[in-house]
Amino acid sequence: QSRVEEWIWDTESIKTYKETRNTSGEADVSSKFSVYLASGCLSARDAYWEIKRFERERVANESTYWMVFELLWRDYFRFNSAKDGNSMFSRAGKTKNDFGRWRLNERQKVLLDHWIHGTTGVPFVDANMRELYATGYMSNRGRQVVASFLIHDFGLPDWRIGAEYLESKLIDYDACSNWGNWQYLAGVGNDPRGLRRFNVYKQAKQYDPSAYFIAKWCPELRNIPVPEIFAPHILSKEEQELYRVRLVDAASLCQEPVAYTTTSVPSSESDEGEHHKTPVYGYPEPVVSVKSYLRGANLSRGS
Repeated sequence: QSRVEEWIWDTESIKTYKETRNTSGEADVSSKFSVYLASGCLSARDAYWEIKRFERERVANESTYWMVFELLWRDYFRFNSAKDGNSMFSRAGKTKNDFGRWRLNERQKVLLDHWIHGTTGVPFVDANMRELYATGYMSNRGRQVVASFLIHDFGLPDWRIGAEYLESKLIDYDACSNWGNWQYLAGVGNDPRGLRRFNVYKQAKQYDPSAYFIAKWCPELRNIPVPEIFAPHILSKEEQELYRVRLVDAASLCQEPVAYTTTSVPSSESDEGEHHKTPVYGYPEPVVSVKSYLRGANLSRGS
């Protein structure tokens, strides 16, 4: 109950939930109730009645309504999974498609590894995956973006690979919500249409406009200004030198930012002739083509 008291009553963060709920990287922009709901420390009914009490005693607005709406979504996925049973975990989902047998080829195995470790070369995807790897948490917006990227841009033959990975990492893992959302994005859930594909750069500009979240989880990019930080591979060699980042082949990177070179720069005016070393960090080129996304997000430089 302490989180409920803090978020609803002490900070009154619920009053702006609708505007902030898709923001990444800050403590109170979303309720974080999911951890307590998933572990059984909080019931959806208790959360609901606490919101209703806040509406009576303080204010009822679009944000308080939207918080209730999200609790209803959670219930919807639970009832839906009860209806579907084990078919919720099938590759075909609610469709009648026969996908047949499959096996990851070597290229797909490499792409999956880059997705898991946050070295895809797409900062908003990488930041979300690194946060998940380090903390076990990811925002709802982040979950949709990384799922879309894995399914539609990497073209892996089975969306369940991603669903299973998040299942293994999330501290707020809820089978019904996790698998229901992955089904939906793969086009095999309710309203089974294909191409629920997110423009990863537009998503970053909209939901991390200051690039605070990207800079936090991809610190090798922190010197790059907005909007270039959203797509660092558009930087010229001169700009890379200026911002102390080097675009490299993703295969040469490990999980942490790696200093590939050092540049000698004057340490002070009074220290003529002496220099200190400034690290230049490696960040991967995108591992798949993102040209159409750049145009859609107005980040293309014309090439």
